[in-house]
Amino acid sequence: MTNEITYHPSPSRPQLTLPPGACDTHCHVFGPVDRFPYAPEATYRPAEAPKEKLFALHDMLGIERAVIVQSGCHGFDNSVTADAIASRPGRCLGVALLPPVVTDEEIARHDRLGFRAIRFNYMAHLRSGASTDELAALAARLERFGWYLLIHMQADLIEEMAPSLAALPVPVVVDHMGRIDASAGLEQAPFKALMRLLEHEHVWVKVSGAERASRQDPPYRDGVEFARRLVETFPDRVLWGTDWPHPNFRAAPPDDGLLTDLLACIAPSEESRQRLLVENPMTLYRFEK
Repeated sequence: MTNEITYHPSPSRPQLTLPPGACDTHCHVFGPVDRFPYAPEATYRPAEAPKEKLFALHDMLGIERAVIVQSGCHGFDNSVTADAIASRPGRCLGVALLPPVVTDEEIARHDRLGFRAIRFNYMAHLRSGASTDELAALAARLERFGWYLLIHMQADLIEEMAPSLAALPVPVVVDHMGRIDASAGLEQAPFKALMRLLEHEHVWVKVSGAERASRQDPPYRDGVEFARRLVETFPDRVLWGTDWPHPNFRAAPPDDGLLTDLLACIAPSEESRQRLLVENPMTLYRFEK
């Protein structure tokens, strides 16, 4: 557990101008804990990173829309994320943490609050996700709400989980490029498994986390190579996010201005950035036009 600040205290202003309507599809808010306490079972307790800090960052970076992902430190009580969504109506939506046995009534309630998906973690440091049978049963119900599943899994689980994810009737988004290790190169087995999984048209991927995939110092060139390959190959099913405030990052907090400027390498053309940052999020999350 940690209480250290996880985000950069003074991120740089990016040189890249983002297109109107640009969306950060992966960010979090933590606390303030006097209003939104951490869950008793939380495996980490980061320093507060409230919505005001997030929105100030977005305004500086030129980001107009956001999808706020409920963090494991707040557990199944999605109030902190719902509060942030309500603060920017029409501009913010959310991804919930909910148990696989959640009722349809609870899904409908969260839908009215602006949630559009449920996230399940398959990472050693986080609370475990649902079984494949539970995912299948839940997906059949989510289909009625137009929701999708966000899957955060270790790279060595991609091939094992791929058949189950490929069979689901709702969109599936793979978090953070499948948490691949960029130092192993583009020909590594987990990345090949991810590319095969993405051949299924209901599977999407977030090209966030180049800094997590990389074993290099900024500008994380080895991680950027993977993000660019995904954008080139699946231009209509890629999404981008800052991952602010970068919980459990391995080193000093990354500079969000630099991460934004990496988009010039990840999606080199204006057309590809328009898809990645505006059109694809509009399609999947159903933002109001």
